[in-house]
Amino acid sequence: MRGLAQTLVLTGAVRAADMSAALAQYGDTDEMVEYLAGQQLITHGQIAEAIALNSGHRYVDLTSLALDPNIIALVPSAVCRKYALIPIDRRGDRLIVGILDPTDIVALDDVASVTDLFVEPVVVAKDALGQMFERFLRSDEELSELQASIEETSSGPSTAFTEEIQDGDSDAPVVRFVNLLIAQAINDRASDIHVEPGERQLTVRFRIDGVLHEMQKADRAIQDGIISRLKIMSSIDIAEKRRPQDGRLSVSHDGRTVDLRVATLPTVWGEKIVMRILDNTGQTMSMRDLLFSSINEQRFRDAISRPHGMVLATGPTGSGKSTTLYTALRAVANPKINVITVEDPVEYRIGGINQVQVNNRAGLTFASALRSILRSDPDVVLVGEIRDKETAVISVEAALTGHLVLSTLHTNDAPSALTRLTEIGTEPFLVATALSAVVAQRLARKLCGKCRIPFTESTEVLSSFGFPHDPNDVPELYKANGCESCSGTGYRGRIALHEVMTMSDEMEHLIVTRATGTEMRQLAIQQGMVSLRDDGWAKVAQGLTTIEEVLRVSL
Repeated sequence: MRGLAQTLVLTGAVRAADMSAALAQYGDTDEMVEYLAGQQLITHGQIAEAIALNSGHRYVDLTSLALDPNIIALVPSAVCRKYALIPIDRRGDRLIVGILDPTDIVALDDVASVTDLFVEPVVVAKDALGQMFERFLRSDEELSELQASIEETSSGPSTAFTEEIQDGDSDAPVVRFVNLLIAQAINDRASDIHVEPGERQLTVRFRIDGVLHEMQKADRAIQDGIISRLKIMSSIDIAEKRRPQDGRLSVSHDGRTVDLRVATLPTVWGEKIVMRILDNTGQTMSMRDLLFSSINEQRFRDAISRPHGMVLATGPTGSGKSTTLYTALRAVANPKINVITVEDPVEYRIGGINQVQVNNRAGLTFASALRSILRSDPDVVLVGEIRDKETAVISVEAALTGHLVLSTLHTNDAPSALTRLTEIGTEPFLVATALSAVVAQRLARKLCGKCRIPFTESTEVLSSFGFPHDPNDVPELYKANGCESCSGTGYRGRIALHEVMTMSDEMEHLIVTRATGTEMRQLAIQQGMVSLRDDGWAKVAQGLTTIEEVLRVSL
């Protein structure tokens, strides 16, 4: 062993046996330490400390510092990203720069020439540097420069512009603009990217924590180039502009692969493109991460633990239904059972589970795929969505014949799922017998834990909202404030509000007699179902979200 590997072992950061195995496979290289970090045999902080000790420089923990945006702005964001560094302090004519490789002379010289200051390098951890990039370094300035460059290019001959889009040159302005746009969306934790053509401008909006934010406005002259580039990346027919198309693309971001689902829609001003960023955290969440209340979690676990029956997740598009079902799937899946899914599209690939992609052009619909699945000896079946009578009937019959069936349905609340299934054409007595539970949910923005502010609301206001409280003991709540960590919004991330309805003999009777949704809801609440809004109030009381958010997303 030598160099960094020897230092890591001598400092006790990693076991000699693990290091020997890594050295045998990779040698004393960057790939070696990335492998060790990926296997969680060592942290990025320990790697940085070893690099500092090995090179004779100081190690600085970025997470413990309060960085000054004015100091960070001394070095252009493009330079920071290019050389993996960030300014952390200035003392007179000396600039202290956190960097992954303190021996990178080229990087230090470039920073010195840009700032006209003496540069002192200190070693920082890779994961902490990534967090600082996400918090402080945005790509707006570089995007604006690329936009101007694209406008100049597009004013020239159209043939040359088209060739530039289609060639693989990563330095082409259109290519760089699109790549940077996607990278910025991922850094901003966006769930969707909207590229919207207009009469005079192209608008780019990101959906962050369920709310759309306008991020870029560009001249209409670059519209065709941006849209064509995205269609090429997504393997979508670039010549077809009259009908909607779907595609998929993958990008590499910070050493991981991120998938995006792409949809085009013809509008009066051109093709609108929406890209859904498929966050892989959905397939690694545990039941605890869903933040069910104790009652709701117990009801849900009981339903998915049964060997047969149907469990439905309901709610509007983007309410987290797929994440809930994937989490349930991970909770029940094991090598002793056969799990098969049919989805449109397959959003997350999960090892050990057989996933089928719907292909309507080839005749592989939800219904036809489901019929084939039932001949493949499944124990658990996940149906991406129940859209029609045939799919609904087959799913219900599968639940009645010894299979656990998980699926989604678009309804406003849990009891409405019962009337929806019968309206589609499923016999009420079959629905009553097959259904085990229905989970309705909404996503509310989660308060930023670093800047939330405690406050006390008046009892009159709380009563007007229907917030449960003791008038003689008004609870302390929290409201949004805004800081660098949450980009000034006061919110970071989202949490789900749930209502879980389970079946009973009385409920089955209402279904068979075709009772109204209101009657079913009243009975469900009498039998212990916690409504979406009441679950939201409980999460407000816990300081997880705000009254405004609960009112915005719940009935």
